[in-house]
Amino acid sequence: MAPTSSRLAAVDALRGLVMMLMVVDHLREFFFLHAQVADPVNLAVTPTALALTRFASHPCAPVFVFLAGMSAWLSGQKQGGDRRGVSAHLFKRGLFLVALELTVVNFAWTFTFPPTTVYLQVIWAIGLSMIALAGLIWLPRGGLLAVSLMIVAGHNLLTDAQVAPDSSWHALWAVLHQRDWIVLADGLRLRTSYPVLAWIGVIGLGYAFAPAYARRSPGARGPGCVVLAARRCKPDRLGGAAHAQRLWRAATLGARS
Repeated sequence: MAPTSSRLAAVDALRGLVMMLMVVDHLREFFFLHAQVADPVNLAVTPTALALTRFASHPCAPVFVFLAGMSAWLSGQKQGGDRRGVSAHLFKRGLFLVALELTVVNFAWTFTFPPTTVYLQVIWAIGLSMIALAGLIWLPRGGLLAVSLMIVAGHNLLTDAQVAPDSSWHALWAVLHQRDWIVLADGLRLRTSYPVLAWIGVIGLGYAFAPAYARRSPGARGPGCVVLAARRCKPDRLGGAAHAQRLWRAATLGARS
């Protein structure tokens, strides 16, 4: 008898789907490099076909980060629910992703070594989110859920909070929320293309939702239920209390475990 895989096909299928959508978006970026627009989903200034390929990629990063949180909990259950082991794994995996972004990924973008500009993008953001989650999982599950919901549902309130480059808080705020340049010594510049605060909330929600997902029967674990949760986690669309209330009700069952 062939060994039974312990992986969840629905989670892998959804992860594969968003990877394919991301390929489409990167192809759009490559073939339409000559047609730069201020907002690729604004039909007033963008051709419809171009806008649709960009719009289709919107769920990719939120779903990926949400599933990273789910997978961390599910993986921990396979190891007996050892929180210390899960925390250590998240911390080491996060450091690896940050290092990968600073070296291999940035070189692939710039072909410059040593670099004069480092773009801190999605791999870096996922890595920092994992490092943050390594600490957040020590909260009670209800506390983790509450903190994650507060970040995702309320972080847009901070949009107008801007910190000047000459402030001692500028670098930290640029990493967390303000997409900006951080100028270091010898002319090296960091571009925080993906500020990490919202993604910490999304990965935390994924971890908090995982127990509720695991309770579903195998036949009910289709990609649709994960898509629904992940779409509600999209940082720039979760600004209202109504969304937060629905997320809280959906995850309460999981928070009790």
